[in-house]
Amino acid sequence: MAESTRLVDLIQLRIDGFLADRRAELTAIAPELDEVMTLASSYLLGGKRFRGLFCYWGWQSVAGLLDARDLDSSEPSGLSAIVEAAAALEVFHAAALVHDDIMDKSDTRRGAPSAHRLFERMHGDAGWHGDARTYGTSAALLLGDLLLGWSDELFDRAGAALSPEAARSGRAEFVRMRTEVTAGQYLDILEENAWASYPESTALSRAHRVIVYKSAKYTAEAPLAIGAALGGADDAQLTALRSFGLPLGVAYQLRDDLLGVFGDPAVTGKPAGDDLREGKRTVLIALARPRLPGPVRNLLDELLGDPALDAEQVQMIRTALVDCGAVDEVERIIAHNVTLATDAIRDAPLTASSREQLIQLAQTVTRRAS
Repeated sequence: MAESTRLVDLIQLRIDGFLADRRAELTAIAPELDEVMTLASSYLLGGKRFRGLFCYWGWQSVAGLLDARDLDSSEPSGLSAIVEAAAALEVFHAAALVHDDIMDKSDTRRGAPSAHRLFERMHGDAGWHGDARTYGTSAALLLGDLLLGWSDELFDRAGAALSPEAARSGRAEFVRMRTEVTAGQYLDILEENAWASYPESTALSRAHRVIVYKSAKYTAEAPLAIGAALGGADDAQLTALRSFGLPLGVAYQLRDDLLGVFGDPAVTGKPAGDDLREGKRTVLIALARPRLPGPVRNLLDELLGDPALDAEQVQMIRTALVDCGAVDEVERIIAHNVTLATDAIRDAPLTASSREQLIQLAQTVTRRAS
């Protein structure tokens, strides 16, 4: 995976350079905006860069232009544009995280305070007038909007270095991704609030719909399609990459859902059982509820979404989810989706090296601990 490792470094370099330019631009407007840039940078430092990697391998799978040695050359054909596009996806992801933390009322992100909490703390420490929490939320919303605009700017730079046809195709995929993930975010908060208004028989399909649009397409399918479109993919190649990306994205999010309940805070950077406090109506919960005895199911419904859940209550819910078999069922669904994904590209009209790298990446993203 030397090529992927080198690519992650190149994406970070591109992001760092872009942020340095934006810092100069913002602080020229007002020195107070330096704090905004510091927070923006914190959301774009490190990370696994899965979306950027999928974008690159989508491109490589149809362009087949580079090998690992080419990544060390000064300007191999097409590399600058695809790194720019990958960086744009990571900046878009940072915007989504800022907004997601506000909606989920999350206190932390990657082991550090979330943006709205940092802005809130800034207000309180300075003793400013007004409500600190309102200030924190408003400032973080603007930070997310700023990152969203910057992702567009970076993506347009990528398109400018390619043929008009490739740029148009890549932009169409990028726009579709933004629409789908925003729709998925809405469906997520709708499900948290309106779940009891729908028939119990539809809970699993609704939870799956949230996974598909909030995460699966956005994490794997869309970045692959964006990279492939920028590389001039034909319909067969795009179909193969979508058939790989969608089930892989589902498996990725199912793993994330398990980590949101059972993950080690020292590794995930989030408090233990945070998804339970946020009231996430995940596939795990949808699978568990019909399997639980009535009193236990009622208790789960009562506790789920309570921000004051203590460690004992979190452990009680964990035990119920394991004992009813829901966790094992999610693990089976993850394995099934990984198989669907790898089978979809095993004989696809893609470069052989890219197929191999994508299959390896499928194992990496679904076996992670954070």
